Amino acid sequence: MRLLIINPNSTAAMTDSIARAARAVAGPGVTVVAMNPVDTPPAIQGPEDGAAALPGLFALFERATADQAYDAAVIACFDDTGVWDLKARAPLPVIGIGEAACHAAMLVAQRFSVVTTLPVSIPVIEENLARFGFLPRCARVRAADVPVLEFETDKPAAEAALIAETARAVAEDRCQAIVLGCAGMADLAASMTARFGLPVIDGVASAVRLAQAVQRAPVPAEGP
Repeated sequence: MRLLIINPNSTAAMTDSIARAARAVAGPGVTVVAMNPVDTPPAIQGPEDGAAALPGLFALFERATADQAYDAAVIACFDDTGVWDLKARAPLPVIGIGEAACHAAMLVAQRFSVVTTLPVSIPVIEENLARFGFLPRCARVRAADVPVLEFETDKPAAEAALIAETARAVAEDRCQAIVLGCAGMADLAASMTARFGLPVIDGVASAVRLAQAVQRAPVPAEGP
């Protein structure tokens, strides 16, 4: 299986982190190819950044899928930037990490909370939850008030803020799982699960696992 992962922002260091997280959960025989545009915002924080990223994301997706055959694609931005458009026109499964993480959360919990980066992202995430039909199962979307790129430039401070907001979510939201609302948080899920004693779910790992399940699902036989 060949899996295309596109980070819609232009920060190559984040793409490298996403690729490591994806390869850590990819099964045998899965080739992960991760890339990012160079002409998009360095971080996607809110609707304006998301809109600005679309032309570069779509152009890169078209070039990548024209140059190589892939079995599935993952868009590695928790805002699921461009995912609906790509689902409608791509000839292969396209999975957003926000979509995948919430699917995973609903398999292990009645109610989950999302902890994202900045407050400007909350309306985008809530709109996606409503569009996917997930909103009734989401207790709350919260922001740790940490810029996306701080998970690359000052990881200890970003992690501390994330942990503090997650602790508030666990105490106040009556949720049974936490969804990490940024691809830059991908490597923190395991340690936070151990810390809080409940599932802390990363969208990159969830999307990779879901892509493998979709690709390997049997094709129904045609009727008589």
